[in-house]
Amino acid sequence: MKRVKLHDKTFELSIPETEILKSVKAVAEKVNKDYEGKCPLILAVLNGSFMFCADFVRELTIPCEVSFVKLSSYSGTQTTGKVEELIGVNSDITGRDVIIVEDIVESGNTLLKLKSILESKGVASSVICSLFFKPSKLKVDLKVDYPAMIIPDDFIVGYGLDYNEAGRQLRDVYTLCQES
Repeated sequence: MKRVKLHDKTFELSIPETEILKSVKAVAEKVNKDYEGKCPLILAVLNGSFMFCADFVRELTIPCEVSFVKLSSYSGTQTTGKVEELIGVNSDITGRDVIIVEDIVESGNTLLKLKSILESKGVASSVICSLFFKPSKLKVDLKVDYPAMIIPDDFIVGYGLDYNEAGRQLRDVYTLCQES
């Protein structure tokens, strides 16, 4: 599909699934090398990262454990700036190496909050692995250790990312069309 309509907005194909999967494999290879001999906890941020996390862990050759956390800071196409913890980390992660898996990093507010939560739980280390990263939108001092793809500031959907909960199931990524 070249274009999709979700609710009241139209989106145009921008990143095909083949390109996404190539980037997922490349970032997983870096993690495999850096975490050789370790067993990190992969902590996926729901809902958006579920597709990325599934493909990412299938590319890992290192032993790992997978868990999930749910934080929210979005309403429609805009970030609210307020991070809510909807599902938290329930297991003991003291002394663990944690790889946070996120769908997209924009302002960084959500991940800064999550890193603070992890530090308070005594993790040995925490790094960020994000499928998409918009460096020009970053508003906080945050390092994205493993960005799979650097993208422009456009609003995107597909491959787990949504617009008001629609479009997560799309295999490709679509960019919001400019309203004329």
